[in-house]
Amino acid sequence: MRSIWVVARNTISQAMRLKVALLVIMMLVILLPLMGLDVTGDGTLKGKLQTFAYNALMLMSIMLCLFTIVISTYSLTNELKNKQLFLVITKPICRFQIICGKLLGVIVLDIFMLAMFAGVIYCLMMFMPYFFKANEIDKLKANNEFFSARTIREVPVDMDMIKEAVNKRYELRQKAGDLPTDMTKQQIMQEFFNQELNKDKAVLPGGRKKWVFNNVKPVNRKDEYIFIRYKYGVEVTPPDEMIMGAWAIGDDRKADEYGLQQSETPVYPVIRKDAVNKVREIPVPAGAVAADGYLALEFVNPYENGTTVMPQEVQVLYRSGTFAANYCRAALIIFARLIFLAALGVSLSTWLSFPVAVLVCMVAFVTGMMNGFIMESFDTLGAGAGFIYSLTFKPLLWLLPRFDGQYNPTNNIVGAEVIPWLLVGKTYAFMVAVKSAILTLLGIWFFSNREIAKIIV
Repeated sequence: MRSIWVVARNTISQAMRLKVALLVIMMLVILLPLMGLDVTGDGTLKGKLQTFAYNALMLMSIMLCLFTIVISTYSLTNELKNKQLFLVITKPICRFQIICGKLLGVIVLDIFMLAMFAGVIYCLMMFMPYFFKANEIDKLKANNEFFSARTIREVPVDMDMIKEAVNKRYELRQKAGDLPTDMTKQQIMQEFFNQELNKDKAVLPGGRKKWVFNNVKPVNRKDEYIFIRYKYGVEVTPPDEMIMGAWAIGDDRKADEYGLQQSETPVYPVIRKDAVNKVREIPVPAGAVAADGYLALEFVNPYENGTTVMPQEVQVLYRSGTFAANYCRAALIIFARLIFLAALGVSLSTWLSFPVAVLVCMVAFVTGMMNGFIMESFDTLGAGAGFIYSLTFKPLLWLLPRFDGQYNPTNNIVGAEVIPWLLVGKTYAFMVAVKSAILTLLGIWFFSNREIAKIIV
């Protein structure tokens, strides 16, 4: 272990002498405060905080990833190029200890850099309400909708019923010979599924739709708020692109079969007009949730809309944790990225030159930023191409990291959505314990079997 730490300490010293390290530190030290003090957003305190959090976290993540790629690929390749490693391997140290030491040194640097700049971003976000002299209403809104960690409950959908309707529809169209010829079966089924899903959401003029949620557990039912998030889809867009909606939110249970009162919470009526295809949130006192976690949402489509309305992405959000803890979990997921890139860079540097290793790491990094999109694109291929993809590219894409979708914690911080510990554990289990470990073992194997110098007599 002492030998590994000696190599790690040497790697840290070598990295800090590079201009790239100084450049990253100076850029983040200068840009982060400027972004925090000059941010505009939508003009509200919440909008400014969201804009700053998104830009600052993305900038920090990208800069630290690039820093990790350069440092992890430079250290070993530079020592091989300058023949400094010739002296090291003559010492009583195993080659696997050199690789582990290089990796440890990069990870220690990442811990220091991430902790420092994540702390700077956190302090700037805490300072912004006072710098912009926000009023109490804006502070309360920011506290509820940004400085929070909210659990999201999706609308319960009877997927079995929808799939049954899709299969029945496909069979009928197939018997009638009316299936599209320019689409695969998977594409047709997906199209039918989307149509049935919209049909399930549709509310005719004058109609109503109700959703029931159970086990909704806000932190404090007396002083907190819950939020109803939704987006209006329509059959025919009105001229002003606005939809009137009447909501009833709360415990709508009145009496049981014996006539005994069950509901102890009020039902909050909300009537408002919202733009089509724009995500909106309705704040409602958390007292609308019953003590047993029951919550009902009812939407009425007034006749004046004159069109079928499809409430989409209907969700219930409620505070279930603190912003600080959620922010720490976001930092941990970013740190998992850095560990993976460090393992990849060190592994590649055992058998590739510095420019090539950097290029491969950059390709992996960019692919990781759009991994989900790439995999979804391949899933739409035909049967033949899809089979080839599943045997060749899919295992390779699995080995690459996922930096998008649910593995992008920036979206959770901006939307005040809780990052589950289960997701953090899943990230470290696959990205660190499996993928990074595989890369490290490959690097050790390559380095152990590589001929570093020849003895000439």
